[in-house]
Amino acid sequence: MKKRGQFITSCLALMVLMTVALVGCGSNNNTSTNATEAPATTTAATEATATTEPAAKKPTVAFVYIGPPGDGGYTYQHDQGRLYMEKELGIKADFVENVPESADAERIITELAQSHDIVFTTSFGYMDFTLNVAGKFPNVKFLHASGYKTAENMGTYFGKNYQASYLSGIAAGKMTKNNQLGYVGAFPISEVIYNLNAYTLGAQSVNPDVKVNVVWTNTWYDPTTERQAAISLLDKGADVLLAYQDSPATLQAAAERGAFAGGNDSDMSKYAPDNYLTNPVWNWGPYYVKAVQAVMDGTWKSEQYSGDMADGMVELAPFGNKIPDDVKKLVEDAKAKIISGELEVFTGPISDNQGNVKVQEGQKLTLEEVLGMNWLVKGVEGTIPQ
Repeated sequence: MKKRGQFITSCLALMVLMTVALVGCGSNNNTSTNATEAPATTTAATEATATTEPAAKKPTVAFVYIGPPGDGGYTYQHDQGRLYMEKELGIKADFVENVPESADAERIITELAQSHDIVFTTSFGYMDFTLNVAGKFPNVKFLHASGYKTAENMGTYFGKNYQASYLSGIAAGKMTKNNQLGYVGAFPISEVIYNLNAYTLGAQSVNPDVKVNVVWTNTWYDPTTERQAAISLLDKGADVLLAYQDSPATLQAAAERGAFAGGNDSDMSKYAPDNYLTNPVWNWGPYYVKAVQAVMDGTWKSEQYSGDMADGMVELAPFGNKIPDDVKKLVEDAKAKIISGELEVFTGPISDNQGNVKVQEGQKLTLEEVLGMNWLVKGVEGTIPQ
C-alpha cells in the first residue's frame, strides 16, 4: 500500500435545490489506518486484497547422492524419500548423483548452496565437506546423513538400522545349515561395524554356535567388487550372507550357489526371491517432509536426529519365498520387543572377538557408544583394517 501524507479536513456545501453531500476527510499517519474511520466499502476491498496476497515462498531443496538412484539400494531409498517429500509438500527438488566422497563433493555442495535453501548430503564421507560449506552459507540449512558433526545451520539424521540387522541375524541363524555366516562389509567405519555386530548378536541369540566371516570391499556401490567378496565368503563355506552394500550383487552371487542372502537399504527380493532372506530397509520420506516443513514454518533447528523401528524410519524387508513360518514368527516376536523397548540390541554381557568384556551383564550401550563402535563382537572372524 502506498503511504499517504496528512491532509486538511474540509466540508463543501453544495448549491440549494441539489442533493447535499458531506464528504468527511479524516486525518491519517504513515503506519496504520483506523478501520472505524474508513468508508464502509473499504472492508470488502481489504478482504479482496488479503485473499490475493501471494502464498509464502517454498524453499528450494537439493540432494547430494553417493550413487545413482537406480542402484536398487541406499541411493534408491533416498530418492524415493525425495519423491515422497515432493508429493507431500508440492516442492520439486534437485539432485546430483554419483558424487565422490572427495574434494569434488565440496565443490558440488558449494554450487548447490548458492541457489538452494536446503541441502541434504546423504553419505558419511560428505560430513566435513558439508560442514565447511555450511560455514560459508549461514542462511542455508544443511542436513547430513549418518554423520556426527553439526553447526548452527547444519544438522544430522540417521536411524538405528542395527535393530533390523539384528532381526536379519535371527533369520540367518535359523536358516544356516553349517553355522557359517558371511558379511560383505562396505567400509570399516562405525556404521558398518555396529550393523555387523548386531547381525552377529541376532544370529547368536537363536544359534550360539554360529560364526560370521567378514570381507571388507571399501566400496558403497561396485557390483563387481561386491560379487567377488560374496564369492570368497561362499568359497569359505558360508551358506547365508548379508551385505552392507548398495547393490544386489551379493544376493545374486549367493543365489547361483543355492545359498540364502540379504542386502541392505531396500527390499531386494526381486533379484532372487527364492534365495532371499530379508534385510534392513530405510524409509526416509517422512523425515524429509518433517525437516522441510520445519524450515517452511520457521521452527527448524540444528539437531542430531536418530530414527528407529518405532517411528518407521527403519524397517525390515519382507521375507523371501522360502523362509519358514516358524522363522518368520521368531523374527516378528523380536521385532515387537524392539519396537516396545523391551529388547535393546546391545545389552550385556557382550565380549569382543579378542575375549575382552565390552558390555557388562545387564548394562546397555548408549546411542553415542554404539555410534562410536570400533570393535567386533565375539563370533566375528575378521579384523578391522587400520
